[in-house]
Amino acid sequence: MKILFTICGRAGSKGIKNKNIREFVGKPLPYYTISAIDLFLKETSSDIEADIVVNSDSRELLELMKNNPLRRIETIERDESLAGDTIGKIAVINDCRLKMEERKHKKYDMIIDLDITSPLRTVENIEQLIAKQFESKADVTTSVTTARRNPYFNQVMKTEHGYKKVIASNFTARQQAPEIYDMNASLYAYSPEFLKSGKGVLDGYCECIEMYDTGVLDLDHENDFELMEVIAKYLFSKNVRSSDLNWEKYITIYRQSIIWKKNMVRIS
Repeated sequence: MKILFTICGRAGSKGIKNKNIREFVGKPLPYYTISAIDLFLKETSSDIEADIVVNSDSRELLELMKNNPLRRIETIERDESLAGDTIGKIAVINDCRLKMEERKHKKYDMIIDLDITSPLRTVENIEQLIAKQFESKADVTTSVTTARRNPYFNQVMKTEHGYKKVIASNFTARQQAPEIYDMNASLYAYSPEFLKSGKGVLDGYCECIEMYDTGVLDLDHENDFELMEVIAKYLFSKNVRSSDLNWEKYITIYRQSIIWKKNMVRIS
């Protein structure tokens, strides 16, 4: 199976300055995504032929990724027509597919996009994503987390006559309401045909895998970034004292995906 891994990041950030090239617990944030792919490919069967490409309008990010110490990365400088705030990510991912197919003279069976701002995803997450996409033959498979609020039960919206439930219902307990999930944007697996269509993620047959909610936070503000680092340091400290941490040990610990199963922290 031929897989294209895409990593897409724009220059700058409105919420956190230079978010995609910042250091996270001592090393560049995007290196954690490369590490996850690298370990997955080392542990997986040999029938997967994979390429990794980074697409960005930031030359600093492209150079940083090209010089990563883990694995060879292809780079694509983003076209100006795809660099605006209103351009959807699917268009960028499809542009990666088109250019890599031309560059490598091959057709891909699956395209997997990994978000830079999800440094604590595990190899197991990637394995689950690929298995679900392959077995279901879905147009797209994405990652979700269990929602902490439910529009059928304890979410409200403002109206002219005060606040009301987002969705009218007679549920009196959270357990009675339908299960609701948050799309966390950490992982997507696309069929090439669906990417070509230009449709949105939920416009086709969509499947999901569930991740721990502490594995992914929306990094929109400085305190979000700091909280993610606190969670990471806590998880890492379960195996190594914080005073002894360095890049090599971070990678070793990170690659032991079982850390999520044994040392998961729930923030309520």
